[in-house]
Amino acid sequence: MQIDGCLLPEDRLYDLEHDVWFRADESRGTARVGLLGPLVWFAGPFRSVTYRDLNGPIARGRSVATVESVRYTGAVRLPVGGEVVERNPAIVERPRLLNDAPYDEGWVVRIRPATREPTPAGLETASAVAPRLAERIRVQRIRCWPQTPDLELYEIGIECSAILTMLNEELRERPAGTAVLLVTDDPTSPIEMVRWADQTGHRLLATRREANLYQFLVRKEARPVPRRRPPT
Repeated sequence: MQIDGCLLPEDRLYDLEHDVWFRADESRGTARVGLLGPLVWFAGPFRSVTYRDLNGPIARGRSVATVESVRYTGAVRLPVGGEVVERNPAIVERPRLLNDAPYDEGWVVRIRPATREPTPAGLETASAVAPRLAERIRVQRIRCWPQTPDLELYEIGIECSAILTMLNEELRERPAGTAVLLVTDDPTSPIEMVRWADQTGHRLLATRREANLYQFLVRKEARPVPRRRPPT
């Protein structure tokens, strides 16, 4: 399921109060807990994850970790009571996993729930939370993208040719995999950005238009393969 471009997998349960998801693994009697996608996209690139040293049973709502991004610092709280049996070392070494794979490799903790109920109290299905989440996305103006931007370029009142020159200069100094969100009011930009992607071989991941503003998410490829020769 998607809500205004924000992914909401239907194979798990959600706790909107604490902005986390819960996915049970019946064969192991455990469940993984991670951050809700819209919170991740609102927060921007994460910089650090710090786990709390907790042992034994932990009540619902207790903090198990603190995450910090460029514009957000908050606690990761358990959606159900239980015991933490595993922490994800990958997100400590690479906090951006919270952004790049919030519903997969970016999980936060694995717990052994205190209850084995199919739907523990306080948790809801994707379809149940979708209307409220859609309203939150609208009110907070959350913009979900296939990849969290590392850099945002707002170029208003500038011709697209000059904008693309600046974009090329930025990408030249950045490592492969860098995602740039470009925002412009040039009405020719939708055509020019497709042409740019064909000529450079870098990926145009997504586009969006809001009123007179055009938004483009591009990614620098490690080995770009142009699909069209640049003009001579």
